[in-house]
Amino acid sequence: MKHINTNQAPQAIGPYSQGVMVNNMLFLSGQIALNPENRELISGDAGDETHQIMKNLSAVLHEAGASFDNVVKTTIFLKNMDDFPLVNEVYGSYLKEGKYPARETVQVAKLPKDVQVEISMIAVL
Repeated sequence: MKHINTNQAPQAIGPYSQGVMVNNMLFLSGQIALNPENRELISGDAGDETHQIMKNLSAVLHEAGASFDNVVKTTIFLKNMDDFPLVNEVYGSYLKEGKYPARETVQVAKLPKDVQVEISMIAVL
């Protein structure tokens, strides 16, 4: 097992790693829209948050020698399911058409730091 951490994504705000590699599987912790440089939340709508989250996830993937092409499973947590179309559009813009990972999207009562979106991923290298 190898722990993956990079300064290009926000440092953990609790007792967890940004990512953990086990054999050829990479488990990425949920990311929220924190700017990795100043650890401040990105303000704006759920789409703005999703852009920052995808940048953060990309940085962790890159640190492990992977990319979105390696992602096999995504979980999206939304504060409000009405944001689904916007989040889906932004999320999809980071992926190659026809090469989409499996995914579920769920609405939850509350997320860390009261954000609108959190996304976690599993990748295979």
